[in-house]
Amino acid sequence: MMSAPLNQEYFREAESWDRDRAAQLRRSARAAWWVAGAGWLCAVASALALVLLMPLKRVDPFLVRVDNSTGIVDVVPVFAGRATQEEAVTRYFLAHYLTVCERFNFATAESDYEECGAFHSAQRNQAWFALWTATNPLSPLNLHKDGSSLRVQVNSVSFFTRASGLSDLAQVRYLKALRQVSGAEESFTHWVATIQYAYGEPAKDPKTRRWNPLGFRIVDFRSEPEVFNEPAALKDTQHMEAR
Repeated sequence: MMSAPLNQEYFREAESWDRDRAAQLRRSARAAWWVAGAGWLCAVASALALVLLMPLKRVDPFLVRVDNSTGIVDVVPVFAGRATQEEAVTRYFLAHYLTVCERFNFATAESDYEECGAFHSAQRNQAWFALWTATNPLSPLNLHKDGSSLRVQVNSVSFFTRASGLSDLAQVRYLKALRQVSGAEESFTHWVATIQYAYGEPAKDPKTRRWNPLGFRIVDFRSEPEVFNEPAALKDTQHMEAR
């Protein structure tokens, strides 16, 4: 049997060993918690970084359009669904104005002339009258007295903002399709119109308000062909050459 002093020494060593073992377990647990916390911190930081970088990683598809007859290349604008109501209305008025005022059909010529006048300022109406008068060789009445007709197809409408911040300019690309009375296939020309517009007080005349209820006004209108080597006979169909 062990003596009492030896027993006490043995128990003291056993107790010390037990304390060391418990302290080691606590240190290991504390280190594990620190490692786990650092891992969670890195995961959260990585998630935040991905969220911040998502706009930079976005893929924006776009469509490039090449005209078969002219070879003109442009990017088709994508409607993002964020157009204001005023922009949508202005886009409609511009497209409608080009479609009606740049076309010619003898059956609707008189009505089209009056409807286009509903969108003009006083100065613009004077130029419009001078263009359509029968004494003007470039009048649509003279250009199409052979029975030919002209239709218009609007391809795109783009808006521009001046350096002053005023948004009153638009550029409209459109197609003119000329059909001769003989029934031949249509011949196409491509045009770009630069338009200055404004909104004013609607007309008091009920007939004019029926065409233009919001007081939309064409202040200035300039149109030119996109391809400048077109035959002179086709260029004569440009309505604004009489200005």
